[in-house]
Amino acid sequence: MTPNPLMPRQPVPALDLATTDGGRFILGAHPPEAFDLIVFYRGLHCPLCIKYLLELERLAPEFQKRGVRLVAISSDDASRGMQMAEKIGAKLLGFGYGLSMETARQWGLYISSGRGATSIGIEEPALFSEPGVFLIKPDGTLYYGSTQTMPFARPQLQDLLGAIDYAITKAYPARGEFAGPV
Repeated sequence: MTPNPLMPRQPVPALDLATTDGGRFILGAHPPEAFDLIVFYRGLHCPLCIKYLLELERLAPEFQKRGVRLVAISSDDASRGMQMAEKIGAKLLGFGYGLSMETARQWGLYISSGRGATSIGIEEPALFSEPGVFLIKPDGTLYYGSTQTMPFARPQLQDLLGAIDYAITKAYPARGEFAGPV
């Protein structure tokens, strides 16, 4: 089954996940000033996810200055989610865990089956989602989305900061919204 793409300017699927700080991330419960930046990552087993999330934590103050709330989400269980948050040294980046494969599909994420231990010696789960990066407006609609079939070649976070600056200062609308016949 091919994931259905989300449509810009349309509501995104619900998210309600436990977080490593003992709370919950409920999309839309406390709308951010500008955007929610949701980064779906593969899980603790992924060395490229670690690198990406370390960069996101490093840049977190820059995102927050722009009114962007950050959350990293995986299908990992609580223990693995906590281990990832600790590995990243998360102070500003929130971590949600327990993403179901059904919800991953609703978000248009690709799903992979586990292939054993990775290069860092951690076992892959039986099923897990591949990466996705989304900017969600305070009204719960999709502004920007990117999904990958592989763990590499993700959107550069520094570029995303520049795009957010442009979107905010120019009131640039979400694009890719046309759904009529072509």
